[in-house]
Amino acid sequence: MEEEKIMISNTIRRLRFFAGEMTQQELADRTGVTRQTIVAIENGKYFPSLELAFRIAYTFNVQLSDVFAYFPENDPVHKKVIAKQAKKEKT
Repeated sequence: MEEEKIMISNTIRRLRFFAGEMTQQELADRTGVTRQTIVAIENGKYFPSLELAFRIAYTFNVQLSDVFAYFPENDPVHKKVIAKQAKKEKT
């Protein structure tokens, strides 16, 4: 069975474009990580720590929710919680 991924999207690439076409390396330098980390985050291969997520948002002078979006309907843990609550309500 294929493991479901948590759906967290980001707008980093778009934010970089609107920030004067900032490079991945420039963003990495401003946030204290490697360019490879920025690439992995942009591609959804890696989720940043909360601290790094805030640093990225701060770099672009935007809210955290302007950079990252979470879709709970695709989160397997969230689905289990909802199913458990529904089962509990039936009893």
